[in-house]
Amino acid sequence: MKRGKRYRALLEKVDRTKLYELREAIETLKGLQSAKFVETVELSVKLGVDPRRYSVRGSVVLPYGTGKEKKVLVLTESKVKDAQEAGADYVGGDEYISKIEKGWLEFDYVIATPDIMRKVAKLGKILGPRGLMPSPKTGTVTDNVKEAVSQAKKGKIDFKIDKTGCIHGPVGKVNFPTEHLCENVKEFMRAILDAKPGDFKGTYIQSVHLSTTMSPSVKLDLLKLMKEVHSAS
Repeated sequence: MKRGKRYRALLEKVDRTKLYELREAIETLKGLQSAKFVETVELSVKLGVDPRRYSVRGSVVLPYGTGKEKKVLVLTESKVKDAQEAGADYVGGDEYISKIEKGWLEFDYVIATPDIMRKVAKLGKILGPRGLMPSPKTGTVTDNVKEAVSQAKKGKIDFKIDKTGCIHGPVGKVNFPTEHLCENVKEFMRAILDAKPGDFKGTYIQSVHLSTTMSPSVKLDLLKLMKEVHSAS
């Protein structure tokens, strides 16, 4: 892939042979901020899991959030008042299902109550590829709508292994304090460890990289990262 001049200039500031400690990696990324907007710091974890055999998925509420205000849609017939009181941006049933079928996607997070899932199921082809399909495994199919909306507003992230065996997710904005980004990364890693399939044998986590929206990635020292993750848990 041919890269632009700006990207190539940033690449020169990164040691591609080095394994970075977490704090050092974040400080390095802060020095690579080059866009006119505040870039997102992205975590990328390569798993030693065959995605055709295992579906690794879970969710995490980052202690310092993602820095992005989420538009939350609650699909329900029985918990309309609860969803509204909890601060959901959109609440309803058939009318929103119909809007989505017609192409409406002005939301970042979807929660559904069990009573409407039979109808929501037909949205799988639309919401699934975007990582928005409600699921009991991530707590997005629930009658406890108030708690679900609260967590979503705090920056809850649902993650799932992709076809290449990787998990990707945001861990905050590049202008967050370094310590806040460190804590967010460690909390995300704990959630990934918790999602390990019970019968999996072998090396679960193979590598971890951090990058910003517009920057090249830096590779983390996995052994030192795991020590930090476990020592703070």
